[in-house]
Amino acid sequence: MLVPKSIVRFNPAYEHGEYYQHFVLNYLQAEELRRNASGLVRVIVNQRTQTERRVVLKKDLAERYPKSKQFLYEFSRDHPEVLRQYRAELERREQAGLPSDADTEDERAIAEALVAVLQQIPVGNADANAFHNLMIGVVEFLFYPSLLHPRKEQEIHEGRKRIDIVMENSARSGVFFDLPNVRQMPCAYVPIECKNYGREVGNPELDQLAGRFSVNRGKVGLLFCRSFEDRALFVQRCRDTFRDDRGLVMPFDDNTSTHLLGMIAGGDRGSLDRELRLLVSEICID
Repeated sequence: MLVPKSIVRFNPAYEHGEYYQHFVLNYLQAEELRRNASGLVRVIVNQRTQTERRVVLKKDLAERYPKSKQFLYEFSRDHPEVLRQYRAELERREQAGLPSDADTEDERAIAEALVAVLQQIPVGNADANAFHNLMIGVVEFLFYPSLLHPRKEQEIHEGRKRIDIVMENSARSGVFFDLPNVRQMPCAYVPIECKNYGREVGNPELDQLAGRFSVNRGKVGLLFCRSFEDRALFVQRCRDTFRDDRGLVMPFDDNTSTHLLGMIAGGDRGSLDRELRLLVSEICID
């Protein structure tokens, strides 16, 4: 019933295939051309102009330097400037809002699959774990690269309390960057609660999540549930919590989750941040 986490996960920030293909091999190409002593340099003659050009093919480099974790580790250790270039390129893409390698038909198919699985999970305590596991994949897929490294059932207060999911805030732009840096709301970590209830979610669930907030952990959390009998009333409760300086809780029901996944399925991941800002404003602006 569940989509495996390894499938639903958005491509990791440091995708070794891209690093190897476009940074490591590019560096090795230039080095082989500079040294011209390894036998990998080929001479191509333009018959029309009778001019020669030296080239090094990446397929030849790949045979001599196969992609492996050990090779990439040793290369990065010996050439840290190449790894720095790759990191700088990732930051440039994120800040410019450029599409990543994951913005493909595969990503759209994953979004559609997540919606389908969500719709198949029955409401109620018997399937609470299935809903919880799926939401780990959903939040990781939706919020990458701003929120990373989800941890299930994170213990706090020496094990006396647990948080369904905790994610690290690694945002360099977007709403999860602005919350701590513009609104001055600490959120180094973002706690997430998942409720597969067949009944209304109300003050007890809201207070439970707010009770997990702290300055060190963060005071921004997400609450995922199946539906609201009266969403406007729950939003008002979130506003009360925010006005009392007990933190910001953003509510997500199946309709909201499906809408966000649908945007990605339609190739519109770039508008996701705007939708999240609307959710924040709904609570913070009254």
